[in-house]
Formats: sequence, C-alpha cells, structure tokens
Amino acid sequence: MAAYGLYTHIQANKRRSVALIVGLFFLVYVLVFAGAVLGEGLTYAADIDVLMRRGLSDTLYAAPFATLGTALWILIAYRFHQRLIDAVTGGREITRTEQPRLYNLLENLCISRGITTPTLRLIESGALNAFATGMNDRQYSITVTSGLVNSLSDAELESVLGHELTHIRNGDVRLLVIAVVIAGVISFFAELVFRLIFQGGVRWRSNRDDRRGAAGLAVLIALALIALAWVLSIVIRFALSRQREFLADAGSVELTKNPDAMISALRKIDGRGELPGATSAVMEMCLDNPREGFSNIFDTHPSIERRVAALVKFAGGHDPGPLALPEPEHEPKEAESVPAVAEESTAEERPFLPARPPVELGSSGESEPGPWGPHRQ
Repeated sequence: MAAYGLYTHIQANKRRSVALIVGLFFLVYVLVFAGAVLGEGLTYAADIDVLMRRGLSDTLYAAPFATLGTALWILIAYRFHQRLIDAVTGGREITRTEQPRLYNLLENLCISRGITTPTLRLIESGALNAFATGMNDRQYSITVTSGLVNSLSDAELESVLGHELTHIRNGDVRLLVIAVVIAGVISFFAELVFRLIFQGGVRWRSNRDDRRGAAGLAVLIALALIALAWVLSIVIRFALSRQREFLADAGSVELTKNPDAMISALRKIDGRGELPGATSAVMEMCLDNPREGFSNIFDTHPSIERRVAALVKFAGGHDPGPLALPEPEHEPKEAESVPAVAEESTAEERPFLPARPPVELGSSGESEPGPWGPHRQ
C-alpha cells in the first residue's frame, strides 16, 4: 500500500496520534475522578485525605460505566456524524450530473492510486473551504463549498481534492472524528459542572469549620482537575489537527505532481474559509480554519504562510504571494449578445479562424478544397 508523503513521517504521525487518543481517554477518567471528589466534598463531612480516598473508590466503581458511555458515544458518532455535520453546514450529496468537473477530477485521482472514490457533497456558500469526513470506505465523503468550485482552476481544485484524499488515506479523518467526540464529552461534562456550581450555588452539610474547610478544598481540587482536563482535551484535539496539515499538503503534491497548484490554492483560500454557522468542531476538519486562539495554542491549523513555506522548501514550489480572486463571470447583456446571423461576424471577432475564400453559390464548376474540406456547390 503506497503512502502519501514521507512514509517515516506518516508512521511517526500515527504513533503520536494513537498516544494522543489514549491521552484523551485518560482525561475521561480524570474527569470521573474529579466528579467523584466533587460529589464527596459536597455531600460528605470528612478530612481531605478521606474525601480523596472515597473519590478514588467511587472512580474505580464508575470506570466501567464511563468506558461504556464513551464507547456508546463514539458508536453514535460512527453512525450519525455525517448527518449532524450536514445539518450544521447545509451540505448535500451531489451527483455526477450536477458537478461533472468535480467528479472527473476526483475519480482521476482515485483511479491513479486505486483508491475507493468517496462521495461528494456541496455547501452553497461563498466561502472557500473543503473537508473530509467518514469512519470507513463506505462512509468517506469530501465536502466542498460552491465558492471553492467557482474560484479555483482545475489544477488548484485537484490539489484540494488530493489534500482531502490524503487525510482519508492516512486515517486522519477517523482519528479526528473520535478525538472530537471524546473531547466533546469532556467539554460537555465540564461545562455542566461549572454551571451547577456557579449558578446553583454550593452548600456543605457540616457545621464544623475544619471539615467544611476540607470539603471546600476537595471542591477546589475537583474544579481544578475538571478545568485541566477540559483545557488539555482542547489542546490535544487541536494538536491532532495541526500536525496533519503539512503531511496532507505533501500528499497532495505527491498525487498531483504540482506543488504550484497547491500553493496557489492555499493563497486563494487564505482568509476566505469561514463557514457561517459552522461549529468549531467542523472548522477543525476544514482545509483551512481562519479562527485563531490565544497565542496560537488553540489554533487548529498551521498558518497559510508556514504551509506555503514548507511547500516551497521541500516540494520546490513557487510562491506567488497573496492572490486576488477572479472576477465572477456575468451573463452577456442583450446589447452585447452575439448576433444570431453568422455572416455578420467580422474576422476580428474570430481571429482564430483562417481566412476562407469566398464561395459562389450555384456555380457549376468543381469546388476548390478549403481549409475545412471541399466547398459545397
């Protein structure tokens, strides 16, 4: 099986990804422990060491249920994640009749490497972006925006499709979906706890100051663990997305043998990829995510400048700098419409046609051969 991009980098990337997924599962259990300590601190009067031991005991008891719940959540995402994404973005599956150009470009890439052709989806949006989804060969799909299709040339569009195909073939899409699901569970639970604490108020059942202080300390420890798990889940999820974009760009160049097309596509997409109404989880899967975080820690993608620089350095491409989008094509006005009578067209309007000798209609002699064949009598 051929690898896209540098094989050793892909293997190292997969090992790091597995480690990050394991880290996300570990954070789920940290969250369970924090919830157990929080519950003990709010309902049981004891010293801090007793509360921590009781919290650990509760965690061991709840761990199988937490594992089962997380697995069930992943199963739900496995079956219905595409419907949820389509509902958020307004994407729909398209046929070859609707987009023959797009289908031909994708099929040519897949046939050249023996890849199962994913389904194609289209979002009616002026934004320039694309993303891949799916958990197996029967589910894989590539979604593009109408703005991307209308603004990119065939070579640039082919490079974008090659980028998304590389994500699919390298297993990036499946791992990212799982990571988003697990991180979503952590974020949901963390937000739920903080809402209950800060909006519902906190009450301790003990009147003794020392035990009330121990309960307060247990609550603070639990809240700190929940906040830490939430922040780390976001960082891990973003790291999964960031480190894959360089390899997907390289994989696209390997597929198309055209680094300049990938560079010009990135330049056109730069700053124009925001999908209105899309959640952060959807934007993380896109070719480019213009949303930025604090000090780049929460950025899901490397900058376009860094990606272009990598293609110039390692793929031998040429950077044209920031590119303006082509003007949209307009239908010709009635005054500018082409005359219906062909004889009224001048030679200047058709410079690509060679000069043709005049034809005398109704002449009796044999016709002389013209540039397109014998003249008709």
